[in-house]
This record gives sequence, structure tokens and C-alpha cells, in this order.
Amino acid sequence: MGYHMKYFGEGLSEKHKELNCFIHQSNKIEQSKNIFLEIHARLHLSKVSDTKSNEVDFLLSDLSNNEYAIMPTSKDETIAWVLWHIARIEDITMGILVANSEQLFDEAWKKTMNVSIIDTGNAQTDDEIMNLSKNINIEELLNYRNKVGNRTREIIKALTPDDMRRKVSSKVLEKILYEGGVTQQEDSIWLLDFWGKKDIAGILLMPPTRHVMLHLNDCCKWKVDIRTKEKFYRS
Repeated sequence: MGYHMKYFGEGLSEKHKELNCFIHQSNKIEQSKNIFLEIHARLHLSKVSDTKSNEVDFLLSDLSNNEYAIMPTSKDETIAWVLWHIARIEDITMGILVANSEQLFDEAWKKTMNVSIIDTGNAQTDDEIMNLSKNINIEELLNYRNKVGNRTREIIKALTPDDMRRKVSSKVLEKILYEGGVTQQEDSIWLLDFWGKKDIAGILLMPPTRHVMLHLNDCCKWKVDIRTKEKFYRS
């Protein structure tokens, strides 16, 4: 079943399908990188890719701090939580799995962003999500996400066809667990299994692209809800 971007990312699903067609073909590596970078540019603030103003700019440009911390219904999270979650997942998967290097997040970022967690937030309860959302320094969260986005673009440019076919190793998955990027909780640890079944091309098709598209679509919907509805589940 196709997922329709009703609120965000007109035409991005089609672009993503195109990427899916090319990314495992060694002779199409440059096209694959260009399509990836084009999609990625639309998933981050325009200053990350130095492009003209985009939907992410529009989504975030006029949000007030309290709007970042509203859960419209019991099925939703908050915009602040989503930004944390997609930034952490992109940082971990691109830095550790794809680049075979390090994540950017460290104690200094933890302090600057004013957060008590270091993982992706997958297993957080509603109370924990609200706590994160009300306490996080939004400006620093956006700075962190921009840095992650910048680095992703550098990593992509350096990839070779051999990199694309490389399987995710159990060693790098253990590193993520050891560093606390995921926790032992059931709603968190499954990520290692999910990533572990992929090659690098497969990782590029999910954490830094499709995963972000789906979450930003939610955020754009919530922004509309926040500004049109009177009552919220949590705020």
C-alpha cells in the first residue's frame, strides 16, 4: 500500500521509488547519490543543503515553543519529540552504520539540548515524551539536527558501489547498544534487528529518507490540528 503525503512532501514518494530503482545498481551510483541528496535537502532546513526555502522552513519558522510540546491525540507524539527522534536515528545510522565511524551526539550535546535521554526515544511513555518536549532546548535541537544533516551529505558524497552493497555488521550494532543509542526495551531493541537485515543501500532508503518523510508529514498535520482544534490530549 502506498503512503500518501497529504500534508508534506509532494512528489517525494515518487522520488523515493526512483531512488529504490537505482540504488543497488553499481553503474547508477552518481544518479543514486544525486536523488538521495535531492530528497534529503527537502527533509532538512534549507540552510543544510544551501537551497531555496522549503517545507521544513515553513513548518518550523513560526512555531512557538509551546506548540513543539503538544500531543494532539493519544495516538500522537509531539513535534519536539519527532525532531529529536529523527535526528538521533539519522545521526546513529549514518555515523555508525553507513560511515562506520562515530555519532555526533555526545555529553556536550546532551547538556546543551538539556535532555536526560541519549537514545532515539522509541520506547518513551507519553509522560516521558511530554517531559522531553517541555524541557528540550529547541534552538539547540535544531542546531544538532542541522549538523547531522550536513554530515549525512558529506558521507553520501564519499560512498562507493562497494559501500552500498556492504552488509550492516553485528559489531556496529553492538556499538550502538553499548553507546546507548538504543535501549534493551522491546520498543527500542527491535531497531537493531531491523537495521541488521539491511545493506548500506537499504539503510539509505529508510532512516535518513522515508522514515523522516513519514514523521514530517505527521508534524505538518499536527501543526494544522494545533492551530484549528480547541482541545488536545496533552499540552
